Amino acid sequence: MIRVAGVLLGLAFYIYSIIDVLRSDKSLTRTLPKYVWLVIVIVLPILGGLFWLLLGRIWPAGGLGGRARRGSGPGAPDDDPKFLRKLDDDVWVDKMRKRREQNP
Repeated sequence: MIRVAGVLLGLAFYIYSIIDVLRSDKSLTRTLPKYVWLVIVIVLPILGGLFWLLLGRIWPAGGLGGRARRGSGPGAPDDDPKFLRKLDDDVWVDKMRKRREQNP
């Protein structure tokens, strides 16, 4: 049973590697042209896939498992200085409105 799982995992990795080489943009490959990487992955099933992932593919800014950020701006509202400034302004406006209502 363990052998079958190992063979299935190896086959899945082999197919994934071929599809990943085919779907990647040629401007996102390193060291060798895309068609050479495809030949390496096909001829050396597991090692070719490992070489492709480690040496040939350019990963997004997030690393191996991370997602690339779309912009260089803040990731959350509380990291955005404009948002925080607007919150401060809203608090100040509310405070001044209450002060005016208390002192007619």
